[in-house]
Amino acid sequence: MGRLFGTDGVRGVANADLTAELALGLSVAAAHVLAEAGTFEGHRATAVVGRDPRASGEFLEAAVVAGLASSGVDVLLVGVLPTPAVAYLTGVLGADLGVVLSASHNAMPDNGLKFLARGGHKLDDELEDRIEKVYEEHRTGAPWDRPTGSGVGRVRHYNEGFDQYVAHLIGVLPNRLDGLKIVLDEAHGAAARVSPEAFSRAGAEIITIGTDPDGLNINDGCGSTHLGLLKAAVVEHGADFGIAHDGDADRCLAVDHTGEEVDGDQIMAVLALAMRERSALRSDTVVATVMSNLGFKLAMEREGLTLVQTAVGDRYVLEEMKEHGYALGGEQSGHVIILDHATTGDGTLTGLMLAARVADTGRTLKDLASVMVRLPQVLINVPDVDRTRVGTSADLAAAVAEAERELGSTGRVLLRPSGTEPLVRVMVEAADIDQARSVAGRLADAVKSALA
Repeated sequence: MGRLFGTDGVRGVANADLTAELALGLSVAAAHVLAEAGTFEGHRATAVVGRDPRASGEFLEAAVVAGLASSGVDVLLVGVLPTPAVAYLTGVLGADLGVVLSASHNAMPDNGLKFLARGGHKLDDELEDRIEKVYEEHRTGAPWDRPTGSGVGRVRHYNEGFDQYVAHLIGVLPNRLDGLKIVLDEAHGAAARVSPEAFSRAGAEIITIGTDPDGLNINDGCGSTHLGLLKAAVVEHGADFGIAHDGDADRCLAVDHTGEEVDGDQIMAVLALAMRERSALRSDTVVATVMSNLGFKLAMEREGLTLVQTAVGDRYVLEEMKEHGYALGGEQSGHVIILDHATTGDGTLTGLMLAARVADTGRTLKDLASVMVRLPQVLINVPDVDRTRVGTSADLAAAVAEAERELGSTGRVLLRPSGTEPLVRVMVEAADIDQARSVAGRLADAVKSALA
């Protein structure tokens, strides 16, 4: 069996790759592993379980609850809420475990299973590996040790989570948003109620799209992976800017008043300067991944800030932030972590903080985002190849070396296997967009040839 956990939990086609049996078994395994690790020592364990509105989340939630309760874990069902909301509630309620059923930005047929440790943080690789091992041992061998009678877990709905989370978001804003007109695209996802409520309470006039989830339309032509609707709506309504989230609202991308995209790098640049002014940017440092645009690094250097880069994945950004006490980090894709107020990427919080900066300065988002100039960057996803051989193929290494020689010091190349999908990502930056496209195309062909 290949590794089940990717960079963001277990993910796949619901009821094909991610089945009820798998969700139940992994939940039981997680309960046993955390108990063995001493997480539950001396008290009755509690888990917070939430999901996005995908239809498959209904039966997968039931499987997770069955697995946890049958292992003696009490369950608080918080319903449809964003991933960062479940993380926040896991921490504030003192729960031992959090579980989120979501495939984030993936299309509707997919779903995912994410476990959160006490405090609302993602599990580290070691614990995930242990959960997989225990799951496989019991799937193929010995039966589980199951409690009976009063030892089984109890399940109840926790309906206060929505208001608690929204109140938290409003409570950490440095200033109100009165006078701003903002378009929100909620991707028919988990933040369809939360985000409009939070922006409205903060004083903004809002126009909403993507706020009618039916279980089947999540991320369908809308949200942070499809910005066309948001761009058109911002221009049509004469809005100050627009905010887009993905299915579980751990991402935030923006669109300025002219309809131009403002990506995660630009958002981090804007927030970094705002946080420095408030003396909230510890060590004057921002953490980002190697996928961040070279223009972001140059902008931070010009502003006298330090950029620390990690492997791709917000979990690695978070690990670096926690280890060194940094306050701001994230990814170009819009995962932004503001560690003083969230334990994971929080799209609604990020959007609110971005809006607060616009309101406070009186400057347009376009003007604020101009602190960095994006170098042309081309990203090609190459599907149906053996992504496990990216780092070992001699032919591919030779192709990369040739591309790097051509680009010289004016660009860079990055190849990496996706942590959530069966493909290899080819990224090329160059001073000239035509050169970036040409090099990226040749490298994509090389990937297909070398890894077929």
